[in-house]
Amino acid sequence: MADSNASLPASWSRIMIPWVAPVIDGGRWPIKRVQHEPVTVCAGLIVDGHDLIAAEIAYGLEGDDTEHTVPLEATGNDTYEATFTPTQLGCYTYQVRAWLDRFGTWQDQFERRVQGGSPAKEIASELQDGANLLRRTADHTDHEGVAADLRAAADAFENGDTDRALNPELTTLMRAHAPRDMEIRSEAYGLRVDPRQAREAAWYEFFPRSAGPPNAHGTLDDAAKLLPRIREMGFDIVYLPPVHPIGKTNRKGKDNAPTAEPGDVGSPWAIGGFLEDGTRGGHKSVHPELGGLDAFDRFVEAANDVDLEVAIDIAFQCSPDHPYIEEHPEWFYQRPDGSIRYAENPPKTYEDVHPLNFECDDWQALWMELKSVFEFWIERGVTTFRVDNPHTKVIPFWTWCLRELRKDTPELVVLAEAFARPNTMYSLAKLGYNNSYTYFTWRNTKEELQEYARELFHTEKAEYYRPNFWPNTPDILHDELAHGGRPKHKSRFVLAATMSPVYGVYGPPYEHVDNRQHPDREEYMQNEKYELRTWNWNDPTSLQPFMTRINRIRRHNPALQQMRNIQFLETRNDQIIAYVKWSGDNVILVVVSLDPHQEQFGQLVANPHSLHLPGANRLRVYDLLNEAAYEWDGHEHYLHLTPEQPAHIFRVEPNHRP
Repeated sequence: MADSNASLPASWSRIMIPWVAPVIDGGRWPIKRVQHEPVTVCAGLIVDGHDLIAAEIAYGLEGDDTEHTVPLEATGNDTYEATFTPTQLGCYTYQVRAWLDRFGTWQDQFERRVQGGSPAKEIASELQDGANLLRRTADHTDHEGVAADLRAAADAFENGDTDRALNPELTTLMRAHAPRDMEIRSEAYGLRVDPRQAREAAWYEFFPRSAGPPNAHGTLDDAAKLLPRIREMGFDIVYLPPVHPIGKTNRKGKDNAPTAEPGDVGSPWAIGGFLEDGTRGGHKSVHPELGGLDAFDRFVEAANDVDLEVAIDIAFQCSPDHPYIEEHPEWFYQRPDGSIRYAENPPKTYEDVHPLNFECDDWQALWMELKSVFEFWIERGVTTFRVDNPHTKVIPFWTWCLRELRKDTPELVVLAEAFARPNTMYSLAKLGYNNSYTYFTWRNTKEELQEYARELFHTEKAEYYRPNFWPNTPDILHDELAHGGRPKHKSRFVLAATMSPVYGVYGPPYEHVDNRQHPDREEYMQNEKYELRTWNWNDPTSLQPFMTRINRIRRHNPALQQMRNIQFLETRNDQIIAYVKWSGDNVILVVVSLDPHQEQFGQLVANPHSLHLPGANRLRVYDLLNEAAYEWDGHEHYLHLTPEQPAHIFRVEPNHRP
């Protein structure tokens, strides 16, 4: 058979890029950062022989022709690293580019020849090679001034100027302008830059209908009066369960009773009901007893006045009274007799809501309509949403919908309420959710908490999954809170607010330590999902001052505003957990008792190095929570925690006193 060169590559490079990090699923999904949060990119770069490699990260905002570059620096073992900082919201791309550094290689070898005492004739020959590289670059560059400088340097080489040959400024000039021989480029990988509150925020949830006078249905105007108090407590986002009209047909009664009694207000998640004029309202309407759309607009304005973001609930399901039922029955699952199916979890049937059929024949119109629900509320000033059970809706819808929404609203923050299998939760984060509920509520032992935190904050998951820690929700009152009372409410709040930079709390029952659990379910008695509650917002025994102090500590300490910087320390007691977080010279040490019933003693094993203050011989620690100061020497430090004082939050500083 005749030899043929048809199988040879059309082009090739001596350089190989075996891996780039961070990259999610080979580049299928973008990594995530917030504005002004650095991105450190590492890459493996391999070349045969001893040639040096020059490399850079090229990055830019999609749709913007401006390209930025940052040099990649060798860190050892054929690994290169660079950091860049995105400043704008939106989608970026970043790419590794590498090429042979001909001049750098020549310069490295020339320096060794000079230091090794090579003969003058050999040095002169090598200087001529260097001069040739300079002239080649001078002919290549479009910058006349640079070309002139390079030709002058080439003349100096040819006149035997060895000092000029080793000038680092010349190295930099050549790296910037020399031809990129054997250049190779990685794939272009995605980066989505979100607003800061996607990574760092405190959420407060409450039902506005419980904000009125005792035994009366509150309005959004009543709820707006609570906003200054919520902001004073240090919260950033106020989250409202669905504010839409509630269906009357098959309405749930108190305590999730299948039949409502006269006067029962129903579940806000049974969306779709009657407005004051008798027409039907759905996902683009506000319950008339809450005051309608005008009251909602006033609520958003009042929140903005006190620097609070408003988050609302998106629950894509419909009560039997929703206008979609009459206008678009084809959007729902049909039974053989032509009736519309209720929500089901066989053998249970939930007759107050109908699920939407995302696969129906008219799915394009349905998807467009549901996207328009987000757009409706965005136009009214809401860009933060909590989505109810997104894992029960088709995944391609979310991929498309969130991508399209961010084209005009890059500041969008969307929290996924998906208590599903972990890989499902992680997949939702990859496709576009920038906050996610977690299993924090069910991680209660020291081992469970440490293992879970390492999974979320120390692995690749931290590149795309932002955990939002909630110790409770209207659906969840864990046994730990139910049986641990006030001490456990304090300790779990500290854990949620300091382990993760973004956390939330279903506020009223938490701050009032309402730990009455339903005898048959892991949720609250007199569940506010089904009835009005009256809260004493000025109760002097509530946890409001405690929660306010924690949020103030968060706000004033950058270490608690980061996600990937948690490190656990030994306490010699399984009932005491300790961890350090740091940002620059701000070092925060958190110690929490997991026992709400008895005092606990321990020994914190920590030295300046483990506390990220390696230059300090002695330490001064300030207990920001309990207003006390200590001086520490040595590697072990006494701990004493009680049910009344179950936590310390120390700011750690070097003690330079002799």
